[in-house]
Amino acid sequence: MLEKATIHDYRESADYLRARIGATPDIAVVLGSGLGALADTLEDAIVIPYRDIPHFPISTVSYQKGEMVIGRLGGKRVLAMNGRFHFYEGWEMWQAAYYVGVLKLLGVQRLIITNAAGGIKDTLRPGDIVRVSDTIKLTANSPMRGQNIPEFGERFFDMQRVHCPKMAALAHVCAKARGFSLTDGVYAFMSGPQYETPAEIRMLKLLGADVVGMSTVPEIIAAAQCGIAVLCLSAVTNMAAGITGAAITEEEVLETGARIRERFVGLLTDVITQIAC
Repeated sequence: MLEKATIHDYRESADYLRARIGATPDIAVVLGSGLGALADTLEDAIVIPYRDIPHFPISTVSYQKGEMVIGRLGGKRVLAMNGRFHFYEGWEMWQAAYYVGVLKLLGVQRLIITNAAGGIKDTLRPGDIVRVSDTIKLTANSPMRGQNIPEFGERFFDMQRVHCPKMAALAHVCAKARGFSLTDGVYAFMSGPQYETPAEIRMLKLLGADVVGMSTVPEIIAAAQCGIAVLCLSAVTNMAAGITGAAITEEEVLETGARIRERFVGLLTDVITQIAC
């Protein structure tokens, strides 16, 4: 295991960003695969490539820009992560969640996490949006493994309250106002990069999972320790293995993300602008 970053590393990252962006963002947003269009809507934007931030991982997924965009949206100061870090890229779990500790030091208290996911629940279809209410992590690894950093929280911490009920309720209201509904569901983390097997999907379904993906859970765990409130939204970009029998492709994931981009960005915009800070 690669030696974990120290609080000094996190502080160097946060100090660099603070000098560039000034005031504390009202909210941070992580933009998942095919969902990066929100960053283009931010006004007076400051764009900071991940490679410029001390100690930051660098996204290696070709269609993710790998940059932080800070700007205004509906009167709110928003920090958008345009691209994230995945375990399957070769990063350690703590590296996949590194940015959450930096957000904590910047004073961010609310985090919206988005992702592209495969649909497991029978009633879901590509293009649906799921409000994640809980998660399943079928790996022994954790972003909190190794030496604890007390500045982020206790060594042993509760995972029951990380999903913010107020932001969840607001997301449902905003979706309804736009003429569609959100489904609440459980997101299962699988390490990837291969898509899951039909047997794995049958197992996840028996365990109560509604959607499956290769990201998000390390960040939610880190946010729980840091006391950052989370709203997690999954865009169903394909049906999981064995549900329809069709092959799963990266092209399908990106095409579906593009098809629902306007609706998803509209929902995020409404939630961000209506959050009481």
